[in-house]
Amino acid sequence: MHELLPSLKGYTKKQTGRISLSVKSSTTDRKHLWQAAIKWPLYSVAIMPVIVSAGWELGNSGNIRLGQFIGFLIASILILLWENLTNDLFDDETGVDKYKFHSVVALTGSKSTVSRVAYFSLLLGLFIIFILALKSKITVLFLVIICCFLGYLYQGPPFRLGYKGLGEPLCWIAFGPLATAAALIVISPKSNFDTTPWGTSLIVGAGPAMATTLVLFCSHFHQINQDAAVGKKSPLVILGTHRAAEFLPWFVGLIFLLELLPVLLGIWPITTLICLISLPSGLDLIKLIKRHHNQPERIKNSKFLALRFQTINGLCLSIGFAISSFFYN
Repeated sequence: MHELLPSLKGYTKKQTGRISLSVKSSTTDRKHLWQAAIKWPLYSVAIMPVIVSAGWELGNSGNIRLGQFIGFLIASILILLWENLTNDLFDDETGVDKYKFHSVVALTGSKSTVSRVAYFSLLLGLFIIFILALKSKITVLFLVIICCFLGYLYQGPPFRLGYKGLGEPLCWIAFGPLATAAALIVISPKSNFDTTPWGTSLIVGAGPAMATTLVLFCSHFHQINQDAAVGKKSPLVILGTHRAAEFLPWFVGLIFLLELLPVLLGIWPITTLICLISLPSGLDLIKLIKRHHNQPERIKNSKFLALRFQTINGLCLSIGFAISSFFYN
């Protein structure tokens, strides 16, 4: 702002005021663009597998390794930062982000800087995972590397499986059984798992991972035209917004089925029914999409409604696991 003051000489007071307002408006707009680019609420999807796993472990053994838990949280955020930044890079290459002014690449104007930050975040995240694996099982490192590979398959060349409608299955696998298995091993006492807990990670992680997949699914609604223009066959491009909106209640219903069925079968404690607190958020999302599925401006924030549902659902499920020890022990 100060650098602009000398150039205002010669203007009237009224003209100077208009220019100052324009500069302030531009600064405010840029701030909002950066807030949209960072998308900090989306990092809920990174930490949810370890939060749900911690709840499950507290409910079963009453103990988690807190240092390991915090380390996994930090590593998860760093790895998702890599995923988000490289997605911006790859989308810039294909042109799908041509009109996405809150892309980090568009805001910085430097692909090399974005790339360096992205891969530094990945290496730092994997280094933390390596340290955690040494204190638990080396299997953890391999599980997380597979998650990263799935993340690259989603957008990275030459695969770009997200452009072929396979992003959602990849998301569920990475944030479901793989991430949950890694988290369970990391935070649990060493004697708890002699082998990879595939059965536990599948049943514990299935519902929350489906909620995470819902966030990805909803992120396509407002950009269906841009996706179709560059040949990106997202589920929305394949189904169309009307059919996708009709499918959404089944999607949300499947999440609750995966979380309620273990209770009905006596596998989970009844306290996990607290996850039903997230139902109103799910219904709000369904109503919004149903009414405005073909109006991009009205539903551009639908992924954040989906994120609210995902966050409340995962946190409540974790709490339900954790407090079960007070009722059943």
